[in-house]
Amino acid sequence: MPTITTRDNAEIFYKDWGSGQPILFSHGWPLSADAWDNQMLFFGERGFRVIAHDRRSHGRSSQTWDGNDMDHYADDLAELIEALDLRDLILVGHSTGGGEVVHYVGRHGTDRIARIVLVGAVPPLMLQTEANPGGLPRAVFDGIRQGTRDDRSKFFLDLTDPFYGYNRPGSEISEGVRQSFWLQGMIGGIKGLYDCIHEFSEVDYTEDLKRIDVPTLFLHGDDDQIVPIGAAARAAVQLVPGARLKEYPGGGHGFPQTHSGIFNADLLQFIEEGEAQSRPFILATPVNA
Repeated sequence: MPTITTRDNAEIFYKDWGSGQPILFSHGWPLSADAWDNQMLFFGERGFRVIAHDRRSHGRSSQTWDGNDMDHYADDLAELIEALDLRDLILVGHSTGGGEVVHYVGRHGTDRIARIVLVGAVPPLMLQTEANPGGLPRAVFDGIRQGTRDDRSKFFLDLTDPFYGYNRPGSEISEGVRQSFWLQGMIGGIKGLYDCIHEFSEVDYTEDLKRIDVPTLFLHGDDDQIVPIGAAARAAVQLVPGARLKEYPGGGHGFPQTHSGIFNADLLQFIEEGEAQSRPFILATPVNA
Protein backbone atom coordinates (compact mmCIF):
# COMPACT_ATOMS: atom_id res chain seq x y z
CA MET A 1 0.00 0.00 0.00
CA PRO A 2 1.34 3.50 -0.78
CA THR A 3 2.18 5.41 2.37
CA ILE A 4 4.29 8.28 3.57
CA THR A 5 6.02 8.29 6.94
CA THR A 6 5.58 11.52 8.88
CA ARG A 7 8.16 13.26 11.03
CA ASP A 8 6.78 11.50 14.12
CA ASN A 9 6.83 8.11 12.33
CA ALA A 10 3.13 7.74 11.59
CA GLU A 11 2.37 5.98 8.32
CA ILE A 12 -0.30 7.75 6.25
CA PHE A 13 -2.01 5.65 3.58
CA TYR A 14 -3.09 7.37 0.38
CA LYS A 15 -4.54 6.68 -3.06
CA ASP A 16 -3.06 8.53 -6.05
CA TRP A 17 -4.62 7.89 -9.42
CA GLY A 18 -4.56 9.49 -12.87
CA SER A 19 -2.85 12.60 -14.16
CA GLY A 20 -3.66 16.25 -14.73
CA GLN A 21 -4.56 18.97 -12.26
CA PRO A 22 -4.60 17.37 -8.80
CA ILE A 23 -7.65 17.15 -6.55
CA LEU A 24 -7.03 16.03 -2.98
CA PHE A 25 -10.03 14.82 -0.97
CA SER A 26 -10.09 14.87 2.85
CA HIS A 27 -12.67 12.63 4.50
CA GLY A 28 -14.96 13.02 7.50
CA TRP A 29 -15.14 11.15 10.82
CA PRO A 30 -14.98 8.16 11.33
CA LEU A 31 -14.39 7.38 7.67
CA SER A 32 -11.44 6.89 5.33
CA ALA A 33 -10.34 7.73 1.79
CA ASP A 34 -12.87 5.16 0.55
CA ALA A 35 -15.66 7.65 1.26
CA TRP A 36 -14.47 9.50 -1.86
CA ASP A 37 -14.39 6.55 -4.28
CA ASN A 38 -17.29 7.84 -6.37
CA GLN A 39 -15.68 11.26 -6.75
CA MET A 40 -12.22 9.84 -7.46
CA LEU A 41 -13.59 7.69 -10.29
CA PHE A 42 -15.68 10.55 -11.68
CA PHE A 43 -12.88 13.11 -11.71
CA GLY A 44 -10.16 10.64 -12.68
CA GLU A 45 -12.17 9.75 -15.77
CA ARG A 46 -12.28 13.47 -16.64
CA GLY A 47 -8.56 14.01 -16.73
CA PHE A 48 -7.78 14.98 -13.14
CA ARG A 49 -5.20 13.46 -10.83
CA VAL A 50 -7.16 12.32 -7.77
CA ILE A 51 -5.67 11.77 -4.32
CA ALA A 52 -7.25 10.77 -1.01
CA HIS A 53 -5.59 9.77 2.24
CA ASP A 54 -6.62 8.06 5.46
CA ARG A 55 -6.19 10.49 8.36
CA ARG A 56 -3.93 9.12 11.11
CA SER A 57 -5.81 6.57 13.23
CA HIS A 58 -8.43 6.27 10.48
CA GLY A 59 -8.63 3.58 7.83
CA ARG A 60 -5.30 2.00 6.87
CA SER A 61 -3.04 4.65 8.42
CA SER A 62 -1.14 4.16 11.67
CA GLN A 63 -3.28 3.85 14.79
CA THR A 64 -1.39 6.32 16.96
CA TRP A 65 -1.91 6.79 20.68
CA ASP A 66 -0.68 10.38 20.66
CA GLY A 67 -0.91 13.09 18.03
CA ASN A 68 -4.58 12.63 17.14
CA ASP A 69 -5.18 16.37 16.93
CA MET A 70 -5.83 18.94 14.27
CA ASP A 71 -2.26 20.29 14.28
CA HIS A 72 -0.96 16.83 13.40
CA TYR A 73 -3.74 16.25 10.86
CA ALA A 74 -2.88 19.49 9.06
CA ASP A 75 0.85 18.80 9.19
CA ASP A 76 0.32 15.24 7.90
CA LEU A 77 -1.62 16.74 5.00
CA ALA A 78 1.23 19.18 4.34
CA GLU A 79 3.76 16.35 4.33
CA LEU A 80 1.64 14.38 1.85
CA ILE A 81 1.26 17.40 -0.43
CA GLU A 82 4.98 18.06 -0.32
CA ALA A 83 5.95 14.38 -0.79
CA LEU A 84 3.78 14.17 -3.92
CA ASP A 85 4.87 17.69 -4.98
CA LEU A 86 1.28 18.76 -5.58
CA ARG A 87 0.81 22.22 -7.06
CA ASP A 88 -2.16 24.10 -8.51
CA LEU A 89 -4.08 21.85 -6.12
CA ILE A 90 -7.81 21.72 -5.51
CA LEU A 91 -8.46 20.82 -1.87
CA VAL A 92 -11.84 19.27 -1.01
CA GLY A 93 -12.72 18.62 2.62
CA HIS A 94 -15.87 17.04 4.03
CA SER A 95 -16.96 17.52 7.65
CA THR A 96 -13.85 16.98 9.84
CA GLY A 97 -11.86 16.97 6.62
CA GLY A 98 -13.05 20.53 6.08
CA GLY A 99 -11.48 21.45 9.39
CA GLU A 100 -8.28 19.69 8.32
CA VAL A 101 -8.16 21.63 5.04
CA VAL A 102 -8.81 24.98 6.72
CA HIS A 103 -6.25 24.32 9.45
CA TYR A 104 -3.73 23.31 6.79
CA VAL A 105 -4.14 26.79 5.30
CA GLY A 106 -3.79 28.37 8.73
CA ARG A 107 -0.49 26.58 9.32
CA HIS A 108 0.98 26.27 5.82
CA GLY A 109 -0.63 28.90 3.60
CA THR A 110 -1.98 28.58 0.07
CA ASP A 111 1.14 28.64 -2.14
CA ARG A 112 0.31 25.21 -3.57
CA ILE A 113 -3.47 25.67 -3.59
CA ALA A 114 -5.64 26.82 -6.50
CA ARG A 115 -9.12 26.31 -5.02
CA ILE A 116 -10.82 25.07 -1.88
CA VAL A 117 -14.17 23.31 -1.50
CA LEU A 118 -15.62 22.76 1.98
CA VAL A 119 -18.47 20.26 2.14
CA GLY A 120 -20.69 19.98 5.21
CA ALA A 121 -17.59 21.25 6.99
CA VAL A 122 -17.19 21.84 10.72
CA PRO A 123 -15.60 25.35 10.69
CA PRO A 124 -15.75 27.79 12.27
CA LEU A 125 -16.81 26.05 15.53
CA MET A 126 -19.33 23.32 16.28
CA LEU A 127 -19.47 23.66 20.06
CA GLN A 128 -22.07 25.94 21.60
CA THR A 129 -20.47 28.73 23.62
CA GLU A 130 -21.51 32.20 24.75
CA ALA A 131 -19.84 33.59 21.65
CA ASN A 132 -21.27 30.82 19.45
CA PRO A 133 -24.86 30.29 20.64
CA GLY A 134 -25.85 28.54 17.42
CA GLY A 135 -23.47 25.65 18.06
CA LEU A 136 -24.36 22.27 19.50
CA PRO A 137 -24.38 21.67 23.28
CA ARG A 138 -21.43 19.82 24.78
CA ALA A 139 -23.81 17.01 25.76
CA VAL A 140 -24.17 16.11 22.06
CA PHE A 141 -20.44 15.46 21.75
CA ASP A 142 -20.31 13.70 25.10
CA GLY A 143 -22.93 11.35 23.69
CA ILE A 144 -20.73 10.67 20.66
CA ARG A 145 -17.82 9.92 22.99
CA GLN A 146 -19.97 7.56 25.04
CA GLY A 147 -21.27 5.74 21.99
CA THR A 148 -17.77 5.37 20.57
CA ARG A 149 -16.35 4.13 23.87
CA ASP A 150 -19.14 1.73 24.86
CA ASP A 151 -20.20 0.06 21.60
CA ARG A 152 -18.80 1.78 18.56
CA SER A 153 -20.01 -0.98 16.24
CA LYS A 154 -23.65 -0.31 17.05
CA PHE A 155 -23.08 3.42 17.36
CA PHE A 156 -21.52 3.73 13.90
CA LEU A 157 -24.31 1.73 12.29
CA ASP A 158 -26.99 3.80 14.04
CA LEU A 159 -25.17 7.01 13.08
CA THR A 160 -25.79 6.33 9.41
CA ASP A 161 -29.46 7.29 9.82
CA PRO A 162 -28.92 10.99 10.65
CA PHE A 163 -25.63 11.12 8.70
CA TYR A 164 -27.32 10.26 5.39
CA GLY A 165 -30.80 11.49 6.25
CA TYR A 166 -32.15 7.96 6.22
CA ASN A 167 -34.39 8.88 9.15
CA ARG A 168 -36.33 11.36 7.01
CA PRO A 169 -39.68 10.36 5.46
CA GLY A 170 -39.35 9.15 1.89
CA SER A 171 -35.57 8.70 1.96
CA GLU A 172 -34.10 5.92 -0.17
CA ILE A 173 -31.98 3.84 2.19
CA SER A 174 -28.92 2.09 0.79
CA GLU A 175 -27.85 -0.80 2.97
CA GLY A 176 -24.59 -0.83 1.05
CA VAL A 177 -23.81 2.77 2.03
CA ARG A 178 -24.65 1.99 5.66
CA GLN A 179 -22.39 -1.06 5.72
CA SER A 180 -19.56 0.82 4.00
CA PHE A 181 -19.76 3.57 6.64
CA TRP A 182 -19.71 0.95 9.41
CA LEU A 183 -16.75 -0.88 7.91
CA GLN A 184 -14.69 2.27 7.43
CA GLY A 185 -15.36 3.31 11.01
CA MET A 186 -14.49 -0.08 12.44
CA ILE A 187 -11.15 -0.25 10.60
CA GLY A 188 -9.97 2.90 12.38
CA GLY A 189 -8.30 2.87 15.80
CA ILE A 190 -10.65 3.56 18.67
CA LYS A 191 -8.20 5.81 20.57
CA GLY A 192 -7.64 8.06 17.56
CA LEU A 193 -11.32 8.15 16.66
CA TYR A 194 -12.18 9.01 20.26
CA ASP A 195 -9.58 11.80 20.35
CA CYS A 196 -10.84 13.19 17.06
CA ILE A 197 -14.24 14.00 18.55
CA HIS A 198 -12.63 16.88 20.43
CA GLU A 199 -10.96 18.09 17.22
CA PHE A 200 -14.12 18.35 15.16
CA SER A 201 -16.23 19.77 17.98
CA GLU A 202 -14.09 22.13 20.06
CA VAL A 203 -11.41 23.52 17.74
CA ASP A 204 -12.12 27.10 16.65
CA TYR A 205 -11.13 27.60 13.00
CA THR A 206 -12.03 31.28 12.77
CA GLU A 207 -8.48 32.56 12.27
CA ASP A 208 -7.70 29.78 9.80
CA LEU A 209 -10.69 30.77 7.67
CA LYS A 210 -9.50 34.36 7.57
CA ARG A 211 -6.21 33.22 6.02
CA ILE A 212 -7.86 31.68 2.96
CA ASP A 213 -7.05 33.80 -0.10
CA VAL A 214 -8.00 31.49 -2.99
CA PRO A 215 -11.42 30.89 -4.59
CA THR A 216 -13.51 28.96 -2.08
CA LEU A 217 -16.88 27.25 -2.30
CA PHE A 218 -18.94 25.99 0.63
CA LEU A 219 -21.44 23.21 -0.13
CA HIS A 220 -23.88 22.30 2.63
CA GLY A 221 -27.25 20.63 2.99
CA ASP A 222 -29.80 22.68 4.89
CA ASP A 223 -31.08 19.49 6.59
CA ASP A 224 -27.64 18.47 7.83
CA GLN A 225 -28.28 16.74 11.17
CA ILE A 226 -24.59 16.25 11.98
CA VAL A 227 -23.13 19.70 11.23
CA PRO A 228 -26.09 22.10 11.27
CA ILE A 229 -25.65 24.73 8.58
CA GLY A 230 -26.40 27.81 10.69
CA ALA A 231 -23.30 27.80 12.87
CA ALA A 232 -21.18 26.18 10.16
CA ALA A 233 -21.23 27.19 6.49
CA ARG A 234 -23.50 30.22 6.89
CA ALA A 235 -21.10 31.63 9.47
CA ALA A 236 -17.88 30.46 7.83
CA VAL A 237 -18.62 31.93 4.40
CA GLN A 238 -18.68 35.40 5.96
CA LEU A 239 -15.06 34.96 7.10
CA VAL A 240 -13.54 34.09 3.71
CA PRO A 241 -13.31 37.02 1.26
CA GLY A 242 -15.14 36.27 -1.98
CA ALA A 243 -16.28 32.82 -0.88
CA ARG A 244 -19.62 31.40 -1.95
CA LEU A 245 -22.10 29.12 -0.25
CA LYS A 246 -24.26 26.71 -2.21
CA GLU A 247 -27.07 25.26 -0.14
CA TYR A 248 -28.91 22.04 -0.90
CA PRO A 249 -32.53 22.22 0.30
CA GLY A 250 -33.31 18.92 2.00
CA GLY A 251 -29.68 17.84 1.80
CA GLY A 252 -28.17 15.80 4.62
CA HIS A 253 -24.62 15.50 5.84
CA GLY A 254 -23.63 12.66 3.52
CA PHE A 255 -25.07 14.12 0.32
CA PRO A 256 -21.81 13.61 -1.65
CA GLN A 257 -22.65 9.90 -1.41
CA THR A 258 -26.46 9.95 -1.47
CA HIS A 259 -26.63 12.52 -4.28
CA SER A 260 -23.26 12.12 -5.95
CA GLY A 261 -24.53 13.16 -9.38
CA ILE A 262 -25.58 16.61 -8.18
CA PHE A 263 -22.51 17.03 -6.00
CA ASN A 264 -20.03 15.95 -8.69
CA ALA A 265 -21.57 18.26 -11.26
CA ASP A 266 -21.44 21.26 -8.94
CA LEU A 267 -17.84 20.53 -7.94
CA LEU A 268 -16.79 20.15 -11.57
CA GLN A 269 -18.49 23.42 -12.49
CA PHE A 270 -16.65 25.28 -9.74
CA ILE A 271 -13.31 23.81 -10.79
CA GLU A 272 -13.81 24.73 -14.42
CA GLU A 273 -15.46 28.13 -14.12
CA GLY A 274 -12.36 30.30 -13.62
CA GLU A 275 -12.07 32.87 -10.84
CA ALA A 276 -14.89 32.70 -8.30
CA GLN A 277 -17.30 35.59 -8.32
CA SER A 278 -17.66 37.67 -5.20
CA ARG A 279 -21.16 36.74 -4.17
CA PRO A 280 -21.84 35.16 -0.81
CA PHE A 281 -24.79 32.87 -1.41
CA ILE A 282 -26.30 30.58 -4.04
CA LEU A 283 -29.43 28.46 -3.71
CA ALA A 284 -28.96 25.05 -5.33
CA THR A 285 -31.44 22.65 -6.85
CA PRO A 286 -33.12 20.60 -4.07
CA VAL A 287 -31.43 17.24 -3.69
CA ASN A 288 -34.83 15.55 -3.64
CA ALA A 289 -36.01 17.19 -6.85
